[in-house]
Amino acid sequence: MTYALNWDLDSLFPGGINSAQLKTKLTQTQSAIASLGDLLDRWDAASDAPAYQQFEKLITQLQQIDAALGQMGIFITAVGSADVANPDVAPMEAELRNLGTQAENVSGKLKKVLVQVPDANFTAMLATPALQPIAFNLTEMRNDGKELLDDKTEALISRLNLDGKAAWSSHYDSLVATVNVPFHDANGKAVTLSAGQADNNLLGNADPQYRADLLPAWEQAWTDKEQLFADTLNHLAGFRLTEYAAHGTTDFLRDPLRANRMSAATLNTIWQVVDDNKQFLLDYLDRKAALLGKKHAGWQDVEAPLNLPGSATHQFTYDEAAAFIIKHYGEFSPKMAALAQHAFEHRWIEAEDRAGKAPGGWMESAPETNESRIFMTFTGSPNDVATLAHELGHAFHSSVISDLPQLRQDYAMNVAETASTFGELIVADANVKAAKTDAEKITLLNAKMDNPLAMFLNIRARYLFETRFYQLRQKKLVTPAELNELMLNAQKEAFGHDLSTYSPHLWASKLHFYIDEPAFYNFPYVFGYLFSLGIYAKAQQTGDFEESYIALLRDTANMTTEELAQKHLGVDLTQPDFWLAGVKLIKRDVADFMRLTDPLVK
Repeated sequence: MTYALNWDLDSLFPGGINSAQLKTKLTQTQSAIASLGDLLDRWDAASDAPAYQQFEKLITQLQQIDAALGQMGIFITAVGSADVANPDVAPMEAELRNLGTQAENVSGKLKKVLVQVPDANFTAMLATPALQPIAFNLTEMRNDGKELLDDKTEALISRLNLDGKAAWSSHYDSLVATVNVPFHDANGKAVTLSAGQADNNLLGNADPQYRADLLPAWEQAWTDKEQLFADTLNHLAGFRLTEYAAHGTTDFLRDPLRANRMSAATLNTIWQVVDDNKQFLLDYLDRKAALLGKKHAGWQDVEAPLNLPGSATHQFTYDEAAAFIIKHYGEFSPKMAALAQHAFEHRWIEAEDRAGKAPGGWMESAPETNESRIFMTFTGSPNDVATLAHELGHAFHSSVISDLPQLRQDYAMNVAETASTFGELIVADANVKAAKTDAEKITLLNAKMDNPLAMFLNIRARYLFETRFYQLRQKKLVTPAELNELMLNAQKEAFGHDLSTYSPHLWASKLHFYIDEPAFYNFPYVFGYLFSLGIYAKAQQTGDFEESYIALLRDTANMTTEELAQKHLGVDLTQPDFWLAGVKLIKRDVADFMRLTDPLVK
């Protein structure tokens, strides 16, 4: 075997979760935060003019603190993900959260200090050579500072949040751990499934009847505890709305849009494109239902695999997956291929299929050592190869901005999905092209459709639900029955009333509704997916793609989303044209699927 299945964490902090270097870093960072607070109290813009050397030191120290928190965060998360039973992880997570709160308080103080700087002085500051590269970020901080309350109140809100919004989010995880689904295995033997096991089987089990039987058992498990989940969601949202109101707004989309550096006009255009172009996906679902022997697909069939005669897909070894990704990355960008190879060779990836690991996958950056780490469980399926390519796309994004100031590396979630989705698209397309039979190609196209189905239909339903829930929550506590009705109506609207079954308790089972930060963890995915598709479409038509693509990635934390697209792609995101170019690629895949399956349904 050429590449190791396990990552190396010693280059981050040697010695495991009780690393002496980690403990030293925690202590040093706490001192640095206190020191920065003292420096801020003494700083005066007028006396620091015209060179603003003291402010340069302040902002450098703030960025060093952010980098230290990021370095410690990736390490602690990595240890916990690789060994969920490690009892020493939770105390370290709590200590890091406390440090993060202290850093947020000092950052808030800095934002308010910037508000007090006269406009002329602020403009002069931004023109200095040291600060000009982060002028956009400092302007953002100053604008944020205009809406902050006094220091003591902001510090109190931050401390309350530890037992408020953040605590309710953590409480959700504890509740989910108690959810069990009594069911049976493939042989009819009684089993009790965890929430994660049941979810995987509901969406991915190859037997349509097994999935159909599991859906009501799944819904009942959440029904049994729906009041507990309703309380959790109501109080998390209530804290958030109270916090918004304290900062002068009742618009619950204002902060999520700002956090993603995008306008409401762009978001509205995206949703209009989605609503206007979903019929071909509904037609695809009807064809999939026909292949499953049904008139209409059920909720449990939307992401389900298709097992047709002769459709067995290639199972990859880890080395084969690495070679496949490196090869096809290289067809678009030699630098992407080089980064992927570096990640495999330097053991940035934890991929072993073993017990005791957390579910899911992620990529995080280590800003102090200019590395990344990728977590997943590799079983050899084409989907696993696509997931690996997705996470390596994130790592490539981090690698091309690692030389920039820390503030310039703080890109928003919507553009965070750009490089990852782009990397995944490259490999998914290559998988389809490598299919040896029509049946295998149908199976791979079906798997590839999971993303557009999620973006256009599932996440659209989640967005509709969440906006309507927050509108109602501003008036009252929302009952479980009302939550079920809101979700059911949102799913029917998003899916064009085309499904035979739905999942009204998705509001309870979907983690994203309970994440404390960021709010509205839905539309950034759709933006990132369609934005990547648009870039992918351009890449297939452009010869000098690599350098222009890297230039775009390097600007992702340096301007608004609309400015980014205008500068690097020459497009207006508030108009549908760019988004429709990506939709054409999805329609091409659906057309191939329909053509290949025509003989199977006639």
